[in-house]
Amino acid sequence: MNDIKVLHALADPTRRALFERIVQAPRSVGELAGWAPVSQPAVSQHLKVLRAARLVDVESRGALRIYRARADGVQALMRWLDTCLQQIGPKANA
Repeated sequence: MNDIKVLHALADPTRRALFERIVQAPRSVGELAGWAPVSQPAVSQHLKVLRAARLVDVESRGALRIYRARADGVQALMRWLDTCLQQIGPKANA
């Protein structure tokens, strides 16, 4: 996992909200743009960052581009966070 790319991708509130929508169900760019507080080109740029971080995949269905969450991207993030927690261990409560 490229920790920096994932953390950067999820650091932006708009990207994080888009990702949360995609986690709920696969969504088209148009669907996401209709909900998001930014323009469709801005949504596309946010999705590009999420793809680079391997958090989402895209599938073309005719003229539509459908984005879906990648379980392996989320699992890699969870493993990294778990490793951090293990390294902190009991020191966190000291």
